[in-house]
Amino acid sequence: MIDWEGPLSEAFERATKYLNELPERRVGPEATAAELHAALGGALPSGPTDPRRVIAELADGVDGGLLPSGSGRFFGFVFGGATPASLAADWLTTTWDQNAGLYAASPAAAVIEDVTARWLVELFGLPPTTSVGFVTGAQMANFTGLAAARHEVLRNAGWQVERDGLIGAPPIRVLAGADRHDTIDRALRFLGLGTNCIEPVAVDEQGRMRPEALVDALRDGGAGSATIVCAQVGNVNTGAFDPVREICELAHEHQAWVHVDGAFGLWAAVSPQLRPLLDGIELADSWATDAHKWLNVPYDSGLVLCAHPEAHSAAMSIRAAYLIQDEAGERDPLDYNPEFSRRARGIPVYAAIRALGRTGIAEIVDRCHAMAGRFADALRTDGVEVLNDVVLNQVLVRFGDDDAVTRRVVAEVQDEGTCWMSGTTWHGKAAMRISVTNWTTGPDDIDRSAETILRMLRKVS
Repeated sequence: MIDWEGPLSEAFERATKYLNELPERRVGPEATAAELHAALGGALPSGPTDPRRVIAELADGVDGGLLPSGSGRFFGFVFGGATPASLAADWLTTTWDQNAGLYAASPAAAVIEDVTARWLVELFGLPPTTSVGFVTGAQMANFTGLAAARHEVLRNAGWQVERDGLIGAPPIRVLAGADRHDTIDRALRFLGLGTNCIEPVAVDEQGRMRPEALVDALRDGGAGSATIVCAQVGNVNTGAFDPVREICELAHEHQAWVHVDGAFGLWAAVSPQLRPLLDGIELADSWATDAHKWLNVPYDSGLVLCAHPEAHSAAMSIRAAYLIQDEAGERDPLDYNPEFSRRARGIPVYAAIRALGRTGIAEIVDRCHAMAGRFADALRTDGVEVLNDVVLNQVLVRFGDDDAVTRRVVAEVQDEGTCWMSGTTWHGKAAMRISVTNWTTGPDDIDRSAETILRMLRKVS
């Protein structure tokens, strides 16, 4: 009989120990790369090892190199944590080991994605016919949304890009804010359009696209050009929102497609308090977001949504004689994402939404927003400048109006271990970027972290 219980019991014990210790664990890795290599490396195993021993030694070996991003005092990048229901569902997803590419390969996974897709569309307040693809993260969500956009703007120009490629195709202009996220540029590289197709649109001091600048850019379009406009809801540094309604209305007057990068900001749509920031979001043509950010499901989990299912499917779908497709009239997930064989990512998303409900998700978003405001207020002292309007969950801070001091404070805070946040550059100046995205973060986490930052500032000064 196969021993499943031994390694799985070891994994459960190690996992629960890690999770229970997370609230007081040092927030930052302790081991060096050399130490991790020494603990985990060695010669290629020449024979079998007891699975339970493998799991135990693996957990011991990685421990010092883990970045505890699930901590309530982790404020780096824009990482969420994992809620109990989503983590447990993720474990079952691995156990069931379903290939979620086709309905025929896993009816359960396909139906869960279909149900979850309808819930997501309702949560975000998008058109009810919106299609949804479950991908790895916002990078591939932006890629997929822009692939649908590429298909549609070229189809409108009389070109079938999936059949004929891009050689000889009408040119495509991409109008995007000067402070867009780099995943837009990278997606355009993957799509064969190249970054030279981007025409940056001027933004204000918070990184919001200026509608008057977009008007000028749309009017200056070359004859015969197909146009895609990329809006942003949730600037990665400031949290600022582009004026989506104005952008959509202006773009659609020029038959342009509007894609919205909402990696974390789209979740503000669930909050009645913050929903006005997204006025007009339902007018866009495609949207990208992450579930592993504000929904707090385990990595990896991205979402692409499209108001034009035909364009979405045309850009992604494939047919092959050996596949079983469309026989039951059910939705085949591979028609809406760039992967073929893939993990059933919809299952943890389903569990998270089922466990939290609309009000629970809104509570997480509202609390993180309130905690970001509390953080900013606690840091507003002599020698500290909060650079952004705290409209969402991002706090951008500079120390002593000095690049070197700011970078030293960031490094000292990371080394001290009470909390962890990353540095950035904003308008040519060094800054600390604080992102409050974890479902467990509360007032005590904010107060302890702010005190540590100010203490490190005094040490540096």
